[in-house]
Amino acid sequence: METFEQKLARLVKEKIAIVPYDPYWPEMFEQERRHLFSCLPKNLIKRVEHFGSTAVPGLSAKPIIDILVEVTSLFETRQIIVPILLSQGYEYYWRPSFGDDLPPFYAWFIKRNKAGSRTHHIHMIESHFEHWQRLHFRDYLIANPAIAREYENLKISSAALHQDDREAYTDAKGAFITRITKKAKGRPPKKEP
Repeated sequence: METFEQKLARLVKEKIAIVPYDPYWPEMFEQERRHLFSCLPKNLIKRVEHFGSTAVPGLSAKPIIDILVEVTSLFETRQIIVPILLSQGYEYYWRPSFGDDLPPFYAWFIKRNKAGSRTHHIHMIESHFEHWQRLHFRDYLIANPAIAREYENLKISSAALHQDDREAYTDAKGAFITRITKKAKGRPPKKEP
């Protein structure tokens, strides 16, 4: 049986592929949003947002729908939500927000298709987590197509350099994301319906 460390090492080495924008991505988000609301306790789930590159119309991306889910309690999420989603085949990780084993931690789920490819990343966080700042980044890219193209080019070149190393790929985009998020702050994030 695979240990947690072996599983994590395998996860970060899964190939990175940037593909052209798929107009079906918003529907994939909406289907998953509806599914989460239908199978999880309504008192634990608040807002559900589509973020990341698949949430930006026209932007090439890894074909994985990133979803932020506001939960009222991470403790109750681990006790109640984790068993529900594990029983449905999701992978679950209690993940640090920054670096290696640095708090705050959050619940992270991977959903895969029948072929074993990732289709969704679900980040369950409480309302005070910094992850909500990612909505500013998303909205800025939507409002500024030239900046979105610049980001797309960075993603493509970073994926080519680090196709087997998800951590290096993410690190390569860090300075750009930080710079654009600072520009975007102060504008209210767009609310999903």
